[in-house]
Amino acid sequence: MTEFATQTLTDRACRLIVDGDMTIYNALEVKQQLVAAVRATALLELDLSHVSEMDTAGFQLLIMAKQESQRLDRTLRITAHSDPVREIIEFYNMGAFFGDPVVIPAGEGA
Repeated sequence: MTEFATQTLTDRACRLIVDGDMTIYNALEVKQQLVAAVRATALLELDLSHVSEMDTAGFQLLIMAKQESQRLDRTLRITAHSDPVREIIEFYNMGAFFGDPVVIPAGEGA
């Protein structure tokens, strides 16, 4: 089960925290949450630090959210990446597409 929490940062910015899986099994639910969040604010910070599993469907939803934000002239930033998110972004070599710094927690790069 995937849960979503929204935090208001300013009158033009909010953070969406995704906790759980971003997979084919819950793609519709994740898509609805991402699209609504992108459309609701000028700046969306997407916190993916609690994503426990991501497959290609979940990754495609990230691409869709980024493209939708660009189409609407809004900003989408991924502010935290879990290991599964980092792995799939690296696998598809799409770090530059998202343009967000990927912070590797201390002790993982050694």
